[in-house]
Amino acid sequence: MPIRLLRAPLTWVVLAVLAVGAATALYWFQPWKLATDTEVHEELVAVPTATPASAPASASAPASTPTPAGPMLVGSGAFVSHEHETRGTARIVRTADGRHRLELVGLNTSNGPDLHVWLTDQPVRTGPSGWRVFDDGRHVALGPLKGNRGDQAYAIPAGTDLTGLTSVSIWCERFAVSFGAAALTAAG
Repeated sequence: MPIRLLRAPLTWVVLAVLAVGAATALYWFQPWKLATDTEVHEELVAVPTATPASAPASASAPASTPTPAGPMLVGSGAFVSHEHETRGTARIVRTADGRHRLELVGLNTSNGPDLHVWLTDQPVRTGPSGWRVFDDGRHVALGPLKGNRGDQAYAIPAGTDLTGLTSVSIWCERFAVSFGAAALTAAG
């Protein structure tokens, strides 16, 4: 009976369909990424933790606020978990040369397929209601997630209007879901 079953053309069609289905599922879900980690340890910008006191304005000096010469923290926030447990801090830093970059400090999340780093205008919500909102409004894609653990930096394209971009998401483009997000609070 088993030999006769292997000779039937329908058996081979079913086996071929199952093999194609299994290969497609493996490609789509990439389950091995849940058991692997990629650590990144990039150098982060050293920013002052407190703003220096301003010198009193003199009668001969203009009453404008000068731009600090060194790097400056623009905003930061702690990650909350969405689809996967996520910890760490996101911060936007203006470097000494005036460029902006997003830094992920102590990131710890799951690995997954097609993960990207987004600056968005969407509010960060906890729980399942916050998992799928980040592609609803304006977002700036900063590139693929370099690693699911460690410190990493992403250049924010020159000319990007940061006004209204109030959150960062580790976004899985394949499944349109946030692994974790951080609300950015302006430094002050």
